[in-house]
Amino acid sequence: MLSVAVKCRPRRLFVLAPIARSISQLDDPSFRDVLVRSIAWSIVCFAAVDVAAIWGVHRLLELHGLLAWGADILGSVGASLLALWFFLPVATAIGMMYLDRIARSVEHRFYPWLPPPNGASLLEQARDGAIVAVKVLALNIVALILAFLLPGVGLILGWMIASYAIGRGLFVAVAMRRMPLPAAESLYRASRGIILIQGAILALMAYVPILNLLIPIVGTAAMVHVLVAALSAAERSGQKSV
Repeated sequence: MLSVAVKCRPRRLFVLAPIARSISQLDDPSFRDVLVRSIAWSIVCFAAVDVAAIWGVHRLLELHGLLAWGADILGSVGASLLALWFFLPVATAIGMMYLDRIARSVEHRFYPWLPPPNGASLLEQARDGAIVAVKVLALNIVALILAFLLPGVGLILGWMIASYAIGRGLFVAVAMRRMPLPAAESLYRASRGIILIQGAILALMAYVPILNLLIPIVGTAAMVHVLVAALSAAERSGQKSV
């Protein structure tokens, strides 16, 4: 494990501290730049889903006049709801694209004593990021099916699934900047509780319009704070066992 956290001696990390610290940094120019890019990518994805839904309705039903107009409206509404449900995978993919930029900004402001990251290779990080985005998408599809089959209960199960996917995925991705994948997964298991709490908060944000645009930034930044605290705890534990 990296010996990077002993120097910082951070105060005990409260449950909401990672999210709170991340939000407090939204005035950072790097964060604003990623936010603008996130909004642009979100508009593109939403527009693509909307156009595809309307085109699909026309192709399948072949309606004309008022019926076609009504079908367009229903298709657009349905596409918007579907896009909202699947915003988390989109946000995760965006977060993976700008992960290093966000992490560097957080480290520069809060942890300037950390050495430069020297973890898994860029290829391995990119591979894990793609796997995470696909996994979140697949789990969201499962959650959507559960929401239809088990109204109410399905929504809760879907939220729990999303909490795990986004929490584990973002943390391991952030940790891999400073360590190999096996070490990142081991650290995740040691800090599972606080990580999944952050994932749960982010999963709730995903279903709130406007607020969900902050997920790629706030989620990645929060996991940097969790990582530093986890490394510090592991270092202290190692010192006690000696």
